[in-house]
Amino acid sequence: MKLNRLMLAQMRSATRTLWRSGPVTPGAAARQAMSNVNAFHRVARQQIRDFTLTVTPPESAPEPAPAATREDAVAAATASLTGTFIAGSHTNDAGTRDYKLYVPGSYTGGPAPLVVMLHGCTQDPDDFAAGTGMNVLAEEVGCLVLYPAQSKSANPSRCWNWFNAVDQRRDEGEPSLIAGMTQAIIDTYSVDTEQVYVAGLSAGGAMATIMGTLYPDLYAAVGVHSGLPFASANDLSSALAAMKGDFRRSQPENQPLPVIVFHGDRDTTVHPANGEEVVAQGARHVPQPGTTEPGNVPDGYAYTRTLYPATDGTVQAEHWLVHGAGHAWSGGDASGSYTDGKGPDASREMMRFFRTQR
Repeated sequence: MKLNRLMLAQMRSATRTLWRSGPVTPGAAARQAMSNVNAFHRVARQQIRDFTLTVTPPESAPEPAPAATREDAVAAATASLTGTFIAGSHTNDAGTRDYKLYVPGSYTGGPAPLVVMLHGCTQDPDDFAAGTGMNVLAEEVGCLVLYPAQSKSANPSRCWNWFNAVDQRRDEGEPSLIAGMTQAIIDTYSVDTEQVYVAGLSAGGAMATIMGTLYPDLYAAVGVHSGLPFASANDLSSALAAMKGDFRRSQPENQPLPVIVFHGDRDTTVHPANGEEVVAQGARHVPQPGTTEPGNVPDGYAYTRTLYPATDGTVQAEHWLVHGAGHAWSGGDASGSYTDGKGPDASREMMRFFRTQR
């Protein structure tokens, strides 16, 4: 998304209002700030629509399905699955969020892995499940897949609020809701607690980084696609800067979790430098540099895969830079939004990586 003049003007106006109002008129300042935030979201939604039209040129990838037929495309993509897609919700002091849980037909009731998938802006669990094909993989490996759903009341574009300070703290805000519903599934189903993983796209990728950083006792590894590093922003203004590559650098105190990162080197929504920093945070305790392996997808994109092994030989961090790809799930299905089938299969590679981390 290009940072245009209107967006800058709205944020500057909010800042000036807060400076002028001082402590004597906080209500007016808050109302003005909210007005500017709403204006920002209107611009952001328009830019998302513009992005959707340009992310995958006709000669390189199929056009996204029209909005009127998207539901039918999602249904067709999942018709062959033998498992059940269960709707639910989770509530705590931070609010309520819906979710969908895929229980594969291959699930036998024994301890199974659990993968938590956090969608990107404008998406929902059905769309994200269809685009990533993660439910198909769940049938192969016999794992459960949980898709938390962001609400429009929490964010008009259904983005996870990864840039809010309260949503970067353990047991507060959205992290508490996602962790809470993860624990609820563990308590309800037979889940192998050493094989619980979290992954996400874009804003969901940024939130996956947050979840892995805040809850290393709950998640064994993290998958980040086109996302951002932990605590890279603390408000809307710094979020926009971070998306352009001007992010805050932090040093989380916890031992980093194993992480696999996918990012397109032509991503104009979230700068690829963010993916590099996610890997740097995840590999900060292992010997540098990593081992680089070039590759390519037949009739698709070339990529560079970099591995960062720990001292015991296991891979601590894995970075896939997909050459020519934009802001879309690599190797995804066109029945879902923000996918590009010309890249390496991010879902399969994440699942493979997760199953090496126990």
